[in-house]
Amino acid sequence: MRHLASRATVLAAATLAGLAAAAAPAAADPVELRVATLAPPGSTWMKILDKGAAKVSDKTEKRVSLKWYAGGVQGDERDYVRKIRLGQLDGAAVTSVGLSMIDESIRVLELPRMFASIDEMDYVADKMWPYFVAKFEKKGFKLTDRGEIGWIYFYSKSEVTTLDQLKGLKLWQWGDDSIVSAMYKKLGLNGTPLGVPEVDSALQTGRINGCYGSPLTTVALQWNTKIKYQTEMPMSYGIGATVMSLDALKKMSADDQKTMLDLAKKMGKDIRKGVRKDNVEAGKQMKSKGVKLTTTPPAMVDQFTKAAEEVWNELAGKIYSKDELAMVLKYRDEYRKKHPAK
Repeated sequence: MRHLASRATVLAAATLAGLAAAAAPAAADPVELRVATLAPPGSTWMKILDKGAAKVSDKTEKRVSLKWYAGGVQGDERDYVRKIRLGQLDGAAVTSVGLSMIDESIRVLELPRMFASIDEMDYVADKMWPYFVAKFEKKGFKLTDRGEIGWIYFYSKSEVTTLDQLKGLKLWQWGDDSIVSAMYKKLGLNGTPLGVPEVDSALQTGRINGCYGSPLTTVALQWNTKIKYQTEMPMSYGIGATVMSLDALKKMSADDQKTMLDLAKKMGKDIRKGVRKDNVEAGKQMKSKGVKLTTTPPAMVDQFTKAAEEVWNELAGKIYSKDELAMVLKYRDEYRKKHPAK
């Protein structure tokens, strides 16, 4: 009897140990997040993103790593969003054009001739960002902190000081950019739809003789070597952000998610700071290499601004709601009231 009791005790202990082992969560496998961007290797954006990826790996003790596909090797931004939805990528660092393929209403933050200063744009975007974070989550994406492109100017091989001269150019038009498309149509501009990776060769061959971008993107993508002039008047202010699939985030623990998203927020701030500084330096670099900044006459500014305001209202209810446009104007005017022009 004593022998049977002993055997029963051993079996019971073994059974309990087995149940405990089965109930205990298995050690999580390392998670590698595949993230794409058009930003070229070595650019301001990639230096900060690579540094952030190293910090994510370090802070999570290598449980989470980010593999960046830079320089458009995964295609254009439309390809990134499609691949995220198919599970072939886990995220992407994109411009507002890429963001618009998830929820187009975010483009209300990038309307042409909307903002008079960076501080004004920051104020409005910071007020509205939580609103867009919630909209993106409903569509299965985590929208991280705001990134930056900067003031967007026209660049060309010939000088542009009138709207008629601008109309005479063969201008690049990002095929997926509905706002630029609307502006071109309103102003009667001659746009050639192309993806970002196609612009350099199109400038080289003469398929186009004008494009648009920030000073930093123009230098980073080497378009500056193929143009001679930049307009003084900015068309708009370009923003961006990194988006991640919510399904991809669920592969990691809650603590690791928080760590990565906290670091992503810091990366957004670092990118804004770095890009603003480097846009100034890129402008100086282009000037030293012979790119001429042409004065935009008040008449051309007025024509462009009038057309832009008409486009704002025409796109309300199509790309963004009338309420969302009203929100932007409300916060912009709120900022201007607090900071009257001197």
